[in-house]
Amino acid sequence: MNTDDVLAEFRAAGALREGHFVLSSGLHSGVFLQKNLVFQYPERTERLCKALAGKIREAAGEVDLCISPAVGGIIPGYETARQLGVPSMYVEREGGEFKLRRAFTIPPGARIAMVEDIVTTGLSSRECVEAIRKAGGNVVVAACIVDRSGGRADPGAPFVALARLDVPAYPADQLPPELAAIPIEDPGSRRLSA
Repeated sequence: MNTDDVLAEFRAAGALREGHFVLSSGLHSGVFLQKNLVFQYPERTERLCKALAGKIREAAGEVDLCISPAVGGIIPGYETARQLGVPSMYVEREGGEFKLRRAFTIPPGARIAMVEDIVTTGLSSRECVEAIRKAGGNVVVAACIVDRSGGRADPGAPFVALARLDVPAYPADQLPPELAAIPIEDPGSRRLSA
């Protein structure tokens, strides 16, 4: 599966949106990938995550488990783990910091794939990788369905993406005039209160 195939899944689900969006990173963009419109369909999610599991195996060999950041990474993390035949866990924010909760524990020496949905700056991925390492995990690969950074994001571990896009994203004080003229939508999840 290549970038065009991934975007075809998003388009078919009505998940490739244009307008003025505030992303979870706080950056503004004219393009938003509404991944939950894709993930509501098990068959689409299975196709994407099966391909991502293949990329993970190519990059890192076999892994022992997948860990994702809540909330957005839970579905692709679970399905990718299913495709790899390994357990799935996730980290959640507690006091503003990602942590393993719900009695999740990492077996000593486990090879871990950190699985994310969409990466823009890599901040959530880095925070997730750091939480895994603090819990004693060995992150051998960071993987995502879509890398919006065109390969510039640094998730803090070797990085693979099923699709790579170079979608401009801007700080609020540096918006191009054509984006500033469009009403803002804030579909991201980082600023939601728990």
